[in-house]
Amino acid sequence: MWFAVLAGAAGCYLLKFIGSAVPAHYLEQVTVKKITLLLPISLLSALVAVQTLAASQTLVVDARLPALAMSAVALRFKAPFIVVVIISAATAAALRHFGLAN
Repeated sequence: MWFAVLAGAAGCYLLKFIGSAVPAHYLEQVTVKKITLLLPISLLSALVAVQTLAASQTLVVDARLPALAMSAVALRFKAPFIVVVIISAATAAALRHFGLAN
């Protein structure tokens, strides 16, 4: 167990060191800047998709998917973050309460 923790810590430190050792002129290139701006968005989108549609090793459609759709609608109307969270939670809770989703 400790080996995995220490290996993970060493890997994180190595990645951070390599990132700071990259010359600045490489980071100023247009392509690198575009990738750097889009990478967090794509990673967070993938995380949301996996957390919404996966349970263990299977694909699952349950109350999380309509809750995500409702939060997307709330975001479209520029609702504050806490309102988006409440709408999403209320949607999932209502669907589960009335037996419309697991």
